[in-house]
Amino acid sequence: MTNVVNQFGLFLAPHRDDAARKEQAIAADALGYGTVWLGTGRNSVGDLALVEDVLASTERVTVATAIVNMWVDEAETLAASYHRLAGRYGKRLLLGIGVGHPEAVTGYRSPYAKITGYLDRLDAAGVPAEARVLAALGDRVLKLAAERTAGAHPYLVPAGHTRHARSILGAGKLLAPEQKVVLDEDAEAARAIGRPYVRNPYLSLSNYVNNLLRHGYTEADVADGGSDRLIDDLVLHGTPEAVVKGLRSHVDAGADHVAVQVLGPSPEVELKHQEQLAGLLF
Repeated sequence: MTNVVNQFGLFLAPHRDDAARKEQAIAADALGYGTVWLGTGRNSVGDLALVEDVLASTERVTVATAIVNMWVDEAETLAASYHRLAGRYGKRLLLGIGVGHPEAVTGYRSPYAKITGYLDRLDAAGVPAEARVLAALGDRVLKLAAERTAGAHPYLVPAGHTRHARSILGAGKLLAPEQKVVLDEDAEAARAIGRPYVRNPYLSLSNYVNNLLRHGYTEADVADGGSDRLIDDLVLHGTPEAVVKGLRSHVDAGADHVAVQVLGPSPEVELKHQEQLAGLLF
């Protein structure tokens, strides 16, 4: 299994600028989080510039891409960047890679063939399987993650999906789901913060919607910005203690590691809440 050193890390999404995310990553390293997952959105990250900056600015935390889009960054470019950084930072570098979504890619076709071909090219370029994880939701890609990578990094999933994903991956493979949280006991206020991060763009992307429908949600749940039930599952809220209990439900369901995405009105508030959670998690 790859060097994800404990059960909890931070997912740092690209709605915050790189300077804010670097500050949060440095804090995460000191607080005891095992991994920082640097969200890439739809941007090209083949040179891994932000990853390199964060690795150079931290001491022990694993730094993962989440995720490199196979339609945007060529495997050979990514491999060259991997080798440049792995020689210096070793197992602290983890490549999260994925095939993206048909709504976001011109010429999107045969995604499974795209994934297998991309993995073939990484193999040919000498990127070891244990240095990469797949963004996987459905069974076919979860099985491929088990066969050809260190494991899977599912995004926007409830604990029920984690339980199912573990049954597909089997033992000994990394399962690292992402989980959004808001530290606020006011349910309406928490939903007001969390719902936009679920609605846009994820409830307009078929891969995510279909996955939620496979795991117990209804058409009504995924309509009109998401039902309260859906939002409460995908964006845990409450006291720090209540949120930690929800995070641990992924571990109880079979996760090795949970990538915690703390949502708040500002980077400063998010950092404060990341600190509060760390005090309970570690």
